[in-house]
Amino acid sequence: MRKSKVLVKFRGGEFARFCGMGHFLPFFIRHASYCQYDGIWFDLEHRAMSDREVQSVLALCHLHNIDCMIRPSTREPARLYRYLEDGAAGFMFPFVNNAEIARQLVQATKFPPQGNRGVDGAGLDGDYVIGAWAEGSDYFEEANNQTFILAQIETPEAVENVNEIASVEGIDCLFIGPGDLGRRLSTLPQTISTQGGTSISLDEVIQRVSKAAKETNKAWGITAGSLEALEKYRGMGAQVVPWGGDFALTGVLEKCGQQLDQVLKKNKVEE
Repeated sequence: MRKSKVLVKFRGGEFARFCGMGHFLPFFIRHASYCQYDGIWFDLEHRAMSDREVQSVLALCHLHNIDCMIRPSTREPARLYRYLEDGAAGFMFPFVNNAEIARQLVQATKFPPQGNRGVDGAGLDGDYVIGAWAEGSDYFEEANNQTFILAQIETPEAVENVNEIASVEGIDCLFIGPGDLGRRLSTLPQTISTQGGTSISLDEVIQRVSKAAKETNKAWGITAGSLEALEKYRGMGAQVVPWGGDFALTGVLEKCGQQLDQVLKKNKVEE
């Protein structure tokens, strides 16, 4: 089956280049591949997409040899491993608050003995039966070895349990969601254990998560709102900081609009 570019980077201690996509934009997949991205973060938690559209996106990612990481809106096992059958390279799971949730997600997305994923082999990931059921096939081992899980740390409970979450076999990366986590820290400042019982800052949480990742030999990542933040997190050892996405197209149009304003202002035609 297809080899994951992201896992090559994780396992080599390198930075995995991710961009984001939340709409059905086939051209964007080709552009991301052309620009040497390793993976596309495909957001289905906050975006609506039909099953056929999802299948098309995953097929195009295979065509252009780029990993597709789905952030799903469900934890239902059959729905999850169907994404893998359709060609997903891995998942970013929101609100992984404790080790039990992490273990359940591994169970749902890995074949035995590591998990309890249902067997089919007739999807894109198994080359529509041709590869999965060929004599001497290592499909089950490769499916477990070439798919990944990012566990989102975005609640005080998850921060408290981050060491246990990181220790779960099958979790490849801890990913801080600063939007959700920052909101919860600001409204529930006393819910994380700290020395002296004081409230904890987002920067201190990042340090705690990165330490847990290092101790368990896992990758960690976070979103960044500026180039300065991207440089800061990479300097701290982050292996995933998504940069660029379809939402950034508004900036392209804004810039083009400003250029049009300049031209029209200089070349105003008298009516």
